[in-house]
Amino acid sequence: MAGAADLAGAAHLMLVDGVSYLDPEPAVFEAMLEGWTKQQRSRFLNWDSTIKPRLSLVRRFAEFTNQYPWQCQPAEVEAFIDHLRAKTPTFTVSSGRGCQNHLRLFCEYITDARYGWVNVCQERFGQVPVQILHEWNTVTHVSEYEGDPSRRPLPYDEIQALFDAADGRVEEIRKRGRKGALAAMRDSALLKSYYAYGMRRRESVHLDVADLRRNPKAPQYGRHGRCSSGTGSPRRAARPSAAPSSRSRRWTGSSTSWTTT
Repeated sequence: MAGAADLAGAAHLMLVDGVSYLDPEPAVFEAMLEGWTKQQRSRFLNWDSTIKPRLSLVRRFAEFTNQYPWQCQPAEVEAFIDHLRAKTPTFTVSSGRGCQNHLRLFCEYITDARYGWVNVCQERFGQVPVQILHEWNTVTHVSEYEGDPSRRPLPYDEIQALFDAADGRVEEIRKRGRKGALAAMRDSALLKSYYAYGMRRRESVHLDVADLRRNPKAPQYGRHGRCSSGTGSPRRAARPSAAPSSRSRRWTGSSTSWTTT
């Protein structure tokens, strides 16, 4: 394993050199997955949302092909994606690209000479892993929007009706003398915040009063012209960081209606 660097997930750190396994194929495969896990953890990737689904997909692919990574060819991954499409009618283009990207990343890891898996497979099995995903068998991202066309954006009148319904629910609960008016008011305010600031779900869940800031482009709103979330979407290989939204509220007449700039 000379030449392999001491990187997180390197083969010589995952396998004991000079040891003969009773069942070498599954042992090396599990060591690859463990090494890939360490490599991703060293990049501070999230276990539940990123690492775990990737490992699960690689295991599903291996189970489908009944082959190990150093035996696979492009035909196997093409058959796997076709199987997923046939098995799941709701399998979308974005889902297919996600699966292909995860498998491509795994192949990049085990074929990278710095991690030493190519030498391990050559020495133990006489075969080496190769990159099985390329531009001819992967989805090309050519369209900005790939969702269902029936899921159209709401026009202004429908958005206004949605806001009115949220406010009306608060008044209805109050008139009936029931509990839950504060929760309904919270939901109404959160719904409007989605549209006002264009926040993601993660950002909205962790939203706090301290996240409201001044916006020099909209001084008329005081300290409520900008929303600066501390849990924005992270850049590649980075932790979530503050992601200030430059959108400012511009009132259009009623307490529930605004546009964003």
